[in-house]
Formats: sequence, structure tokens, C-alpha cells
Amino acid sequence: MPLTHQGAHIPRNDYGKLIAIILLLCLLAAAGYALQHTISCFLLSWIIAYLLDPLVIKIEKRGITRAYALALLYRVLGVLTVFFLTFMLPKITMNWDAFLRELPQYLQKIKQIAMEWKGRIPDRYGSEEIQWLLDKASANVDTAADKTGAWAYGFAGRIFFNLFNIVLSPILVFFMLYYKKTVIETLASWIPEQRRAIVLGIGQEVNGSIGGYLRGQVFVSIIVALLASLALFIINIPHPLFCGIFAGAASVLPFIGVIIAVLPALFFAWFQYQSVAVLLKILAAFGVIYFLEGYIIKPLVFKKSMDLNPLVTIIMVMALGELLGFWGILLALPIAAAMKITWKHLIAGDFGR
Repeated sequence: MPLTHQGAHIPRNDYGKLIAIILLLCLLAAAGYALQHTISCFLLSWIIAYLLDPLVIKIEKRGITRAYALALLYRVLGVLTVFFLTFMLPKITMNWDAFLRELPQYLQKIKQIAMEWKGRIPDRYGSEEIQWLLDKASANVDTAADKTGAWAYGFAGRIFFNLFNIVLSPILVFFMLYYKKTVIETLASWIPEQRRAIVLGIGQEVNGSIGGYLRGQVFVSIIVALLASLALFIINIPHPLFCGIFAGAASVLPFIGVIIAVLPALFFAWFQYQSVAVLLKILAAFGVIYFLEGYIIKPLVFKKSMDLNPLVTIIMVMALGELLGFWGILLALPIAAAMKITWKHLIAGDFGR
């Protein structure tokens, strides 16, 4: 009698289900690309709801109904919003206005450095091919500088367009939190009874992984932004708040976020001082910040690692970043973790029990 090993291979039917799931994900990705602004508003609301839900649950444990818990939470958030609009927003706006005023000087300096660099090339090395390459490089510098200026001036317009999302998000967040239990119970009723327990168990496992990551990443980004802004302010680098916020946002990117985060600070420092010593101070400051982030902050915040393959992580970040921009980059790791958890249970045959 031939021996068989359970779990040695996946039945053909499971391959068909996997293909169907992949096709469904591709269809959802295409729909998400076509509805980028709507999806962006929904994702912003969903992430905020995910961050606030633990607070609502803690308030409910004190015997307060969910409606009153949400009302209390929104009052606290209203006070924090007024504080932000009164004290923080003017500083951010002033910093951005100063950057826009100085931007033409930065662009002109870039062109000047490119022309000086071109003029330093000795004539004896100036064959027609090399000269053609230098002309193309100079033209590319001019094009990149012009595009950078257009992006910076157009960024404010995009922010104004996204104000609609910012205004609509609190309303969506309220209904997401208020009808959370109803939505979960409705979705659970659609699951076949024989598989309801395993699906809900996987949902709780995925929920814990995604929720822990999102809350932890927001906390880490805020800490990095504050430390970077403080360090650059002490070193007296132009636009420290802008560079700090950029560093906090760049910390979302795995692996390359550390490199990207320091670029604006180095850029402004070089044009202000043109000193290698100042650049070394910035590199040292960011080295300390990311040492603290990698070896102290993240181990405390992310107590349970997602344990994802680096190649899978890079592919997910690139693909979802291309489709959904910043939100795709932020959600790439949670989605990859959810797929890994689901796939682990599928291989184990839990869905067939």
C-alpha cells in the first residue's frame, strides 16, 4: 500500500481557489487605481478608526455606551484640533512659505553648480561624445530643477484638494466606529457555519497584526519626526520642521527610509554652509536617531514581529505604492502580513476542516 504524506502537496482544487483569489485581487487593484481619491479618503478614515478603536473599547469597559464613548472621544479630539490649528499649523505654514520663497534661489544654485562643474572639465578630455554627455547631463539638471519647482508649487494645490478628505474623514470615522459591531456580525453571518470559527479566528489574528503595526508605525514616525526636528534645530539647519516631518514620513519605508529621510537636511545644509563638517553632524544626528529607532523604540513598540521575507516586503511596497501612493506604502506590510497569515492557515488545511 503506497504511503502518502498529508500536507505534502496542495490539491488541485486549492490551486484553482488560489488563482481565483489572485484574479480577484488584481480586479480590486484595478478598481482601486481608478478610484484613487475615493479610496484615499476611505483608507485615511479606516486607519484613523483603527487607531482610535482601542480608546473607544477602553472607555466602554468603564460602563459607558459606545455612542457616549465616541462623543467623549470627539470632544477630546476637538480640543487637540483647536490646539493644532492655533499653535502648530501657523508654524508649519510659515516654514513652508519660507521654503517656497527660497526655492528659486535653490534652483538657481543647482544650475550654477552644474555649469561650474561642466566648465571644470579639461578640454583635452572633451571629445564630442563626452561633450554630448555633458550637455545632456546639464539639460537634465535644468529639467529636474524645473520639475522640482513645479512639484513644490503644486503641492499646496493638492493639499487644498485633499481638504475635502480631511473634512469628510471624521464623519466616516464616526460611522465606522459606531457600526463596527454591526458590520462584523453581518459579515460573520455570510460565512458558512462550518468555517465561521476558523475565519473569525484568522480575522482576529490579522486584526491584531495590522492594528499593532499601524499604531506602532504612527508612534515611531512621530518620535522620529520630533527627534529629527529637534536635532536639526540645534544644528541650525534651515527648515528643520519640514525636514523632520519628511523624516518621520520616510520612516514608513522599510530598508531605504533611513537613506531618504536624511536627504532634505543634507540638501539645505549644503546650500546654507557648504561645509563637510555640518554634513557630518547631520549624518551623526540621524545615525543616533535611527539607532534609537531600530534598537530601542521599535523593539518596544513592535513586540511581535511580522517576520516577512525582505523580497516580498520590497515587492509589496513597490506595487502598492505605485497603485495607491503613500497609503499603499503604509499598508504594504499589513497587507503582506494578512496574506501570510491566511496562506499559512490555507496550507495547514484549516479551511477544509
